[in-house]
Amino acid sequence: MIVLYFLIGILASVIGALPLGASNIAVINTTIKQNAKQAFKIAIAAGLAEVVLSYYALHCNMVVRDFFDRNMWIQILIVVILMAVGSFLIFRKVKAKTPKKNKITSSKYVTGFLLGILNPPVLIYWIVAFGIINNNDLMLSLGSPLVVLFLFFAGVYLGKLLTLYIYSKFSIAIKNKVQNITLVINKVTGVLLIIIGIAQAIKLSF
Repeated sequence: MIVLYFLIGILASVIGALPLGASNIAVINTTIKQNAKQAFKIAIAAGLAEVVLSYYALHCNMVVRDFFDRNMWIQILIVVILMAVGSFLIFRKVKAKTPKKNKITSSKYVTGFLLGILNPPVLIYWIVAFGIINNNDLMLSLGSPLVVLFLFFAGVYLGKLLTLYIYSKFSIAIKNKVQNITLVINKVTGVLLIIIGIAQAIKLSF
């Protein structure tokens, strides 16, 4: 029975990580432009960020939910950002790479963690996820046994890591078959972000 929390953690994390988000996009672009090893560094750090967000959501589930409900402007801002970024990616033209001297490279671990932690929709998702979990007689709180919490958050980390790993492998498969893949991915990602933004806007109107 206790292992069930580990499986629930994996399942909940995979469901939350499947929609194309900042971490997913970073993993795809890094895999295509550099290699899978560098992309995996982003995935490792993004997994840690996912655990932090899920822990925070569990710690103040009701408080955070009430905060977002009372501050509609935050939800509107998320919609605007999604639409803006989506439009930017659709109309953005891929420029030819020019060699640069003294190129500054940022840590993939830092990039992955920041992209994972600065993600309000993921926090909202975990608040909803915990509500669903607790409504199905699988009570989970910070007062739960340490073994239960450890297994659950281990599942959360593994689920995020596996999902981003699959995205990376999928990117390699596409890269070997499609020319000008960066432009294609930018446009597809842009369309998806706009669709998500429209869906969020529709929810806010009801």
